[in-house]
Amino acid sequence: MRPDFSVLLNFWDTLALGAFWTIALTGVASVISVVFGILFAVVALYAPAPIRWPVRAFEWVFMGTPLLLQLFLIYFGLITIGIDLPAFVAGALGLGLYFAVYNSDIIQAGIRAVDPGQTEAARALGLSRWQTIRDVTVPQAVRSVVPPIGNNTIALLKDSALVSVIGVAELTLAAQQAIGRSFRPLEFYVAAAVIYYAINLALEAVLRRIERRISLAR
Repeated sequence: MRPDFSVLLNFWDTLALGAFWTIALTGVASVISVVFGILFAVVALYAPAPIRWPVRAFEWVFMGTPLLLQLFLIYFGLITIGIDLPAFVAGALGLGLYFAVYNSDIIQAGIRAVDPGQTEAARALGLSRWQTIRDVTVPQAVRSVVPPIGNNTIALLKDSALVSVIGVAELTLAAQQAIGRSFRPLEFYVAAAVIYYAINLALEAVLRRIERRISLAR
């Protein structure tokens, strides 16, 4: 059977909707990964041991287990204790927390790299320890680690295909649904790959623009 890419025209709406959910999922999960990455980093470096060690244990678990298993645990496992999350929410939460752990390590490195003189100057001006961390240390650290966090965001986009296994109708699942109706796997997998690549290029452009703005603001 010869390739016939004209069949894509009959399912463009399915692919477009899948691309929309992929972009939405990546956006929500990216925000979660950055917000919780900052929170985990601050707790790991500044919180007392009774708070710090449970967070570190959580990070070790997420680093040491597959993302796919974590998605299953969040979506299927939490139901057994009465927490029934929609597939999109479970997917965004799983992706976000998984990459938050890696962002946390990056942000911790950024915090350690901040000039101690900045902290001393802030304290001399009367800022409390928490105000110094919130207003001086963390903002500078985050600005300095935007490139590696951006790389994690691109990896998150690619790994978003895994949420298809819990029923999120993102691009991979949309392609599979179209294949089930047309029996044309080559055409739709190629189309999905092209769309993923286009989204990836757009995301890279956005990240480069953010990096340039931060560089100019320094």
